[in-house]
Formats: sequence, structure tokens, C-alpha cells
Amino acid sequence: MAEQIVEAPAPGKILRVYVEAGTPVAEGDRICIVEALKMELPIVAPVGGTVKALNISPGKTVEAGDPLAVIIEG
Repeated sequence: MAEQIVEAPAPGKILRVYVEAGTPVAEGDRICIVEALKMELPIVAPVGGTVKALNISPGKTVEAGDPLAVIIEG
């Protein structure tokens, strides 16, 4: 089973989280919303699988490249 790390595209603040560890996701499902430069950026699952780990919570600040979630493909 391959793991896919979902990274923050830009520095910002987590506004909303849609999944938790153990949640099954399909490719394109929303993981969270990041507010960056006054814009809301939806972060989506790049692959289908199960969320193995979630490193975020609402209000947390992130930097570009920070891991937000780990998805186990399949």
C-alpha cells in the first residue's frame, strides 16, 4: 500500500477540516480549507484511500509544504 502525503500549498491558517484519521476518501474529496492571502483554498485528496494521519486542526497555522494529512491508497 502506497502512502500519499497531502501538503499545504501556501502559508496560511486552517479554517475547516472535513475528515479525521480513519475516514475513507475518494480522489477529489475535500480534506480541509486553508486561508492564504485572504483566499480560501480547498485542499482535496489527490488519491482515493483512507486517511491514516491528520496533522491539522481548525485555527492552526501552516507553512508551504507542511504535511496536512497522510492517505493510504486503495
